Amino acid sequence: MNQLRGNGGPRIRHVVENGAPYETITVDKLTPVIGAEIGGVDLAQPLGNATFSEIQRALAENLVIFFRDQVLTPEQHLDFGRRFGALHIHPAAPHAPGHPELMVIRADENSPRANGEGWHSDVSCDAMPPMGSILHIQTCPPMGGDTLFANMYAAYDALSDRMKAYLDGMRAVHDGEEVYRGTYANLGVTDKPSYPKSEHPVVRTHPVTGKKALFINRGFTRRLLGVPADESAGVMRYLFEHMENPLFQCRFRWTENAVAFWDNRCAQHRAMWDYWPHTRAGHRVTVLGDVPV
Repeated sequence: MNQLRGNGGPRIRHVVENGAPYETITVDKLTPVIGAEIGGVDLAQPLGNATFSEIQRALAENLVIFFRDQVLTPEQHLDFGRRFGALHIHPAAPHAPGHPELMVIRADENSPRANGEGWHSDVSCDAMPPMGSILHIQTCPPMGGDTLFANMYAAYDALSDRMKAYLDGMRAVHDGEEVYRGTYANLGVTDKPSYPKSEHPVVRTHPVTGKKALFINRGFTRRLLGVPADESAGVMRYLFEHMENPLFQCRFRWTENAVAFWDNRCAQHRAMWDYWPHTRAGHRVTVLGDVPV
């Protein structure tokens, strides 16, 4: 078990992977804590069982994985997502014509905002938040437009034992109303009468790895349950600042036709909108998850 510590910052614990080498793909870590680029695979082609298993393993070990130079049709993008489970339909965002599971991601000179500008886990307001998201960017700005990812296992591990005890069994409200209402009006999307709202544990146990991860985020979490409102606000402020520590993060520089696949159960992300008036555009496929426990 290795430990990293910044000046006066939290400890970050991570296990150096000593398992069997990968045989069908290459895995180049971005940081010791989160993120890896995957090589040796063409996502436009059907995946063999061995390659699929190694991609699953790489995702579990690195929380977010990246593939460069992937030219995908909408059908190929959707087919890749379906290998991991049933697909999610976004409750608010526009989708590609004829493909409700294929979310449109676009920001340009006419956009009032960009998708995912703040730290969040995708659609955590759903009763069964997504397992993972697969973003294919086809149009990149000449500079900027990076996406940051943060490891919520590491954020939980770095908490004090007293804070872990305080959060044990606590639940929080996640609400999509403020996030979604009016957000996509510039793209011709009419608001729905209501948007998802759910209660989830503040600390969830990952159903595959068995590890504990913080599961609140600035985007959707509105309050902690069972404590006064001012206490909830103060504790959430601390946790948000804590989980956004750069020591928990990696940063991905997009290139044309790159793909990012992240696990929403244990990672958060933030898209940088520092490229206006240029365009960043692509599509996202999201895989259904389960009820957080």
